[in-house]
Amino acid sequence: MFDEEPPVPEEVLISAKDQLNEEEISLADNEEILHALSELTPVYENDRSYFVLGNYDREPIRRLNLVVDRLNRRQNAYAFRMVDIRGEWDNSIQKFCLIADIVTYLVGVAEKEPSDFLVEQGLLVGTTEYFAKSHVLKREYEDEEHPFGWMQDGVLELFDRDGRLYRWETEEQLVDVTSALP
Repeated sequence: MFDEEPPVPEEVLISAKDQLNEEEISLADNEEILHALSELTPVYENDRSYFVLGNYDREPIRRLNLVVDRLNRRQNAYAFRMVDIRGEWDNSIQKFCLIADIVTYLVGVAEKEPSDFLVEQGLLVGTTEYFAKSHVLKREYEDEEHPFGWMQDGVLELFDRDGRLYRWETEEQLVDVTSALP
């Protein structure tokens, strides 16, 4: 896409330094992180960016991709998943934090299947900046009052109280709630 890597804005580098403990990563690891972040140039070229989180199992990833596709259809918007950022990161929490720091919105697609974004949900509600820019698209299940379990229900309730929880059952409804995102 580019003949040479685009520069990474200074505020991202400062944030990256805050998030990473210099003693724990090598110079080569740091270079790989900076290269991966340079792939996020569209975040800076568009008015809004969406970091979409969710389940990467075969069926749920189709719905995750549907959300990314719908958000990318918006004018001046860029949506992507964590796996869209190349590189072998030893610490996915560092990767998540670096990306979450620079995007406009964090969007979680919550389904009860395993491999959901449970760790990231804790970071979303445990960090004021992340919580303020997060929205969750929660799948509803017929005849199941608490399909997610008490801990995840508590996290989802926080988003519901703040008006940033969107419920869906079908893929058509998922498309509708995605269109309701800022």
